[in-house]
Amino acid sequence: MKSIAYKQTAFLLSAMMIICGSVFLAGCKKYLDTRPDKALEIPSTLADLQALLDNGSYMNGQFSVSFDETSADNYYYPQDIYSSFSPENKDAYVWNNLHYITFPNDWFNLYNVVNAANTILDASGKISVSGKDTITRNNVIGSALFYRAYSFLQGVFIFCPAYDSSTAGRDLGIALRLTSDITAKTTRSTVQEAYGQILTDLNQAVALLPDLPRKVYRPSRASALALLSRTYLSMRNYAAALEKATQSLQIKDALMDYNQQDINGTGPFGQFNTEVLFHNVILQPNYYGVIPYYTRVDSVLAGEYAADDLRKTAFFDYTNPPGAVFKGSYSANETFIGIATDEMWLTRAECEARTGDASGAIGTLNTFLITRWATGTYVPYVAGTAGEDLQLILQERRKELLFRNLRWMDIKRLNKEGANISLTRIINGQTYTLLPNDPRFALAIPQDIVDLTGIPQNPY
Repeated sequence: MKSIAYKQTAFLLSAMMIICGSVFLAGCKKYLDTRPDKALEIPSTLADLQALLDNGSYMNGQFSVSFDETSADNYYYPQDIYSSFSPENKDAYVWNNLHYITFPNDWFNLYNVVNAANTILDASGKISVSGKDTITRNNVIGSALFYRAYSFLQGVFIFCPAYDSSTAGRDLGIALRLTSDITAKTTRSTVQEAYGQILTDLNQAVALLPDLPRKVYRPSRASALALLSRTYLSMRNYAAALEKATQSLQIKDALMDYNQQDINGTGPFGQFNTEVLFHNVILQPNYYGVIPYYTRVDSVLAGEYAADDLRKTAFFDYTNPPGAVFKGSYSANETFIGIATDEMWLTRAECEARTGDASGAIGTLNTFLITRWATGTYVPYVAGTAGEDLQLILQERRKELLFRNLRWMDIKRLNKEGANISLTRIINGQTYTLLPNDPRFALAIPQDIVDLTGIPQNPY
């Protein structure tokens, strides 16, 4: 067990490490020589700030989250693998990880990125620029706002109840850290306040970022619009989600033709493929539900792919029984949890259906699905009733976006729509169930954070 003092020191060191690693090795000494109670020195040029943003292993993977995907229903553990796990991983699997003190954890990981973003935002406001440097500073500020919003949104999905306009003003939100001052008091916002800050950050980012990035590990207007669409979808604001998805796709709507991919390979989709808008992966998960070696795809889900649906081969490996191992990550052998155009196509289709555009919804779905089926085998769907169309689109969303850190959010929002999705695990003959809208859908905050800051724990 790590002490609170150790964790505070580790947080400070991680902040110093990202700064040092992004500037020059020779410059690290001045940070390490600084007294712990003295404000951290920070990079002072736009090049320094961009270098900090471009620390891909830190900003795009090292400090990623896995609590929500591990809690979702895309997979199961074979009994022998489950038996080998730590108590924390066993408890997370059955939604019982309520008083954990594992370190580092998802809360720590999210706020490391938030702290980096705040450091950049605070520093950028002190740099005077003109001419071409204005574009560079806009990109730096827009990128930092994007990263902060991305982390806040992941925090909302994990630690908060599903957005409900009738209760969001009193439901417990996350800690909205908006400064790099580590002495600032930590409090929990409401869910409404959290979403308000996320939307504010992203709308500002959209106005500052270029349409597309030089490299997809950098944010862009297309990925910020896509993240806005994801945010509105989780709020069940389908008109706004449709608008932002459409705007993102107007910038980039590319889809891979799976007929042109080596779908028999162990990692058929490489890093930075044409569908990726923003690259983010899980490199060091706290929980094993995101690691294909340990997991098997839910057998009912795996059985829903038709014989001519190329995802059946591209996504699943049956050579290590029991069951299917997921191999369809959009980052080869790393777990991709970024943003891609396939998500936006399916979001657009769902929101078209929900806003009454049946022909548009089915047309969008058909355009998408023809790229996933063997050439000459796909028979386009014809619009049916509103309910039939929506269920078809939601089924395809489930089949396309598994292991993307989206299913937990989807279950929560869909249960608010009356989907009545229950989750079940069976271990040693004992059944564990998570009923729709159970308070445990807002996963527990690490107990040491609660003890250290005095913020309220989620109710159970």
